[in-house]
Amino acid sequence: MMFTLLSLLLTVTKVQAREITDIYGRQVEVPDNPQRVFFGESRLLFSLALVYQGDPSARIAGWPTDMKFYDLQSWQAFTAKYPALTRVPTTGTISFAQSNVEKIIALKPDLAILPHYARQQPGRSELERQLEMAKIPYIYVDFRVDQLKNSVPSLKILGTVFNSPQKTARFIAFYQRHLQAVADRVMQLQSAKPKVMIQLHLGKKEVCCITVAHGSLADLLAFSGGDNIATPYIKQVYGQMNPEAVISADPDIYITTGTSSAEDSPGIQLGPQVNTQQAEASLRKLLSEEPFLSQMRAIKQGNAWSLWHNFYISPLHVVAVEVFAKIFYPQAFRDVDPESTLQQIFEEFLDMPYQGVYWAQLEK
Repeated sequence: MMFTLLSLLLTVTKVQAREITDIYGRQVEVPDNPQRVFFGESRLLFSLALVYQGDPSARIAGWPTDMKFYDLQSWQAFTAKYPALTRVPTTGTISFAQSNVEKIIALKPDLAILPHYARQQPGRSELERQLEMAKIPYIYVDFRVDQLKNSVPSLKILGTVFNSPQKTARFIAFYQRHLQAVADRVMQLQSAKPKVMIQLHLGKKEVCCITVAHGSLADLLAFSGGDNIATPYIKQVYGQMNPEAVISADPDIYITTGTSSAEDSPGIQLGPQVNTQQAEASLRKLLSEEPFLSQMRAIKQGNAWSLWHNFYISPLHVVAVEVFAKIFYPQAFRDVDPESTLQQIFEEFLDMPYQGVYWAQLEK
């Protein structure tokens, strides 16, 4: 009798766990259908909402406050749809690696899902050690560094953890179809690649010019057929180009990023609470305040654009790929409609109303 009971308990335990391979190749045994998941970044909500059906708030044990801090507009949009998100416990920090590990453990999560960052986060190793001591399994996903390689595996991880295979498969098919359409057309192009400058957060950085050279938005730029002027100068993912190097490189196209609202200046105004006039005016104003930028041929010719910065942190980056392709090769991609793609993502997958402006062009 005792042997039978023990066997039954072992069988139940085995059924209630499954093994997942995260994006670092770690094989981790995680609970089947966990009810309390700690997220190492609240902006992972963008990706979670693409595969999760309904309100995910009851399944979230806690997270940092990064979305509210870095992208208040999107936070307000999500909490308008799912008010219970405002009651999810927070760590009181904007990065999981800065969090008090005891506070995370006190949330009693079944599982922790952590984001891969371009830079090693101080305190990450200690957090991992203490989670292991507390017997809390943790897995890593990546939607922001090597996203073209890791987004689909990361989506599958989320879909598996939250038992949502059908919606996950539908979004992955949508995502891959749109990416492949751009890749196929770029391969057929015979023209020279345009030289492109990406400046991050124009108006919010005291130095010029913070840019991205590898991974992240740089990979999206290259995938869309652009030639990133920062790549030869910078070895890391992010770095700084001085104004002289930018002028010397003479880019054909200038792109800057931002997430500010009309009430949150300075900064490029883009996002769900921004209209076209505000987006265009903020780009024009901030470019006029940088004297050296006005010397650039791209800006003189009106080949200057702003792009919503947070495209890069989730599979919504498929829209950025279409925007880039259309900017770089307007004739070859004249029938591509990135706004329609974004609207479909919001309404069909995020189940949220589509509103706002997410890119703008400088008026010639």
